[in-house]
Amino acid sequence: MVGCSGSGPGPTSAASCYLVEHDGFRVLLDLGNGAFGALQALADPDTVDAVYLSHLHADHCLDVAPLVVWHRYSGRASGRRLPLIAPAGADRRLARAYDVDGAPLTDVFDFAVTPVSAVLGPFQVQTARTAHPAECHAIRLTAHGSSLVYTGDTGPCQAVVDLARGADVLLAEAAHPERDGLPPDLHLTGRQAGEAAAAARVRRLLVTHVPPWVDPAAQLAGARAVFPRAELVRPGATYDV
Repeated sequence: MVGCSGSGPGPTSAASCYLVEHDGFRVLLDLGNGAFGALQALADPDTVDAVYLSHLHADHCLDVAPLVVWHRYSGRASGRRLPLIAPAGADRRLARAYDVDGAPLTDVFDFAVTPVSAVLGPFQVQTARTAHPAECHAIRLTAHGSSLVYTGDTGPCQAVVDLARGADVLLAEAAHPERDGLPPDLHLTGRQAGEAAAAARVRRLLVTHVPPWVDPAAQLAGARAVFPRAELVRPGATYDV
């Protein structure tokens, strides 16, 4: 768990970023603001083999900019281009985030548009569009019979439940507190994350993306009310799938 704070970095965690490793192959799921600093405490950036961005909101992608700086100027990068999978237009959006002139970042990244299915290193990849204002895709990574599903940002969404069906771990956002008048198709409450886990019959639920202004204990309690095998993630923690 490189960063797990929702909607932006918090006082104890960077924004969304998760490092998944199997057979020495490392994939970053999202790279939100503050995450590149936290990443360097956990892994050499040059050992990252691919980056997957669920969507292009700042709390999921903005630290691509310091990663570019590191690759271009640290003197520690191998020079290989890093595969970066994201929604269409990410190459232009990230170039503008890095520099007002929007010069291409193709010396650092090999951009690819989010696929429905693909092979990435040792992982079989499947994705599904989520219920979120920006184009966002949940991802399922499967290797040697084990599966991790990461929701990205989403409101209640049958496509995400279908993607997560039978997964070993569901890493699910829970940004909305339990209250009336919440906007639809934006985020999950803790209870809704638990409901998704139960409907998908996953083995384990990891609750993440709780904003600094939302009570994480309440989000976990809501999830556990319908799915007892839920845990609240913490930055720097490691989980086996």
